[in-house]
Amino acid sequence: ICSDLSHLSDFTKPITNQTFKLIKKYSPGPFTFILNANNNVPKYFKGKKKTVGIRVPDNAIIHEIVKELGNPILSSSVHDEDEIIEYTTDPELIEEKFTDMVDLVIDGGYGGNIPSTIIDCTTEVPEIIRQGKGVFED
Repeated sequence: ICSDLSHLSDFTKPITNQTFKLIKKYSPGPFTFILNANNNVPKYFKGKKKTVGIRVPDNAIIHEIVKELGNPILSSSVHDEDEIIEYTTDPELIEEKFTDMVDLVIDGGYGGNIPSTIIDCTTEVPEIIRQGKGVFED
């Protein structure tokens, strides 16, 4: 999670101008962009493909936290065991379930249940990996 695109080159291999323009067009917003990771991304987070997902959300709370820290943060969706709701967004349920695993739960109200749209930008033509909340028109 980044507050803007200024940290992009800190964690990714060089990208084309076309890819940068694409990311800039859809950021901030409900999009995660898969890019080739550079050596600054710990091996643990790269996986077998050596990629990293970059997101600039349009949420004021997380935007300010990342901006204040001065560095991007690692984030993950909270998958729910419920068969109907794929992601937990109820702050009280999150705190109840994860209070012993995390340092802090911020109650920013209920989030949406639709995940971000994931766009793979590691190939010549960007590809939608997961259709989520964001509408990708390129």
